[in-house]
Amino acid sequence: MTERLLSKNIRAFFKNTCRASWKRARKSLKSKQNTSEYAYKEDCLNDLLELHQQSHIDLFYGDQAGFSLNCVVPYCWQFPDEPVYILPQKGKNINVFGLMNADGNELYTFDVKGTINADFVINSIEIFIDKIRKPTVLVIDNARIHHAKVFQEKLELWQNKGLYIFYLPAYSPHLNRIERLWRHTKYYWLKPSDYQDLE
Repeated sequence: MTERLLSKNIRAFFKNTCRASWKRARKSLKSKQNTSEYAYKEDCLNDLLELHQQSHIDLFYGDQAGFSLNCVVPYCWQFPDEPVYILPQKGKNINVFGLMNADGNELYTFDVKGTINADFVINSIEIFIDKIRKPTVLVIDNARIHHAKVFQEKLELWQNKGLYIFYLPAYSPHLNRIERLWRHTKYYWLKPSDYQDLE
C-alpha cells in the first residue's frame, strides 16, 4: 500500500510540479541530421511547394512501403464478449512504391510480391512519366536504390522528359508527405479482417 501511495505521489509531483506527462517515447533521427544540409534542403522544398501552389510545376513525393500479414497491431473497438484477434503470419508481404502529389489528391502505386529494387522503381517512374502534364519534381529519400548506378543513369533522360528528382536531406522522413499516407494506412485504415489473407 505504501509503495502504491509513493508511486502515486511521484506521478503527481512530475505532473503538477514539473508539468511532465506520461507518454510513449518517440523515435527520432534528428541527432543524425546534418543541420546545414537540412536547412538548405528544407528551404528548397518550401520553394518547390510555392511553385507548385502557383501551378508552375507539379510536385510529387515518392517512397516505398511494405505491408505484411505479420501486421502492425492496430487500435480498434473491442466489446467485452468480442475480443479482436489477429493471426500473425510471417513470410508473406506486398511492397509498394507510391507517388503522391503535394495536395494529397493524386496517387500512383506500383506493387510487387517480393523485394523492391532499382529496376522496379525505374519501371514505375517510366510509367508515371507518361502521365505528367507539366514540369514535375519528384521528392524521394536517400535509399540505396535511389542512388544505384542504373537509377542515376536515368536522371538526364527523365529531365529531358520534364521530370526532376529532388533528394531529401538524410534522416528526414518527416519531410516526405507520402510517409503520412503509409502511416495512416497501416495504423488507421487497415482493419483486423484485412489481414486474413494477402489479397
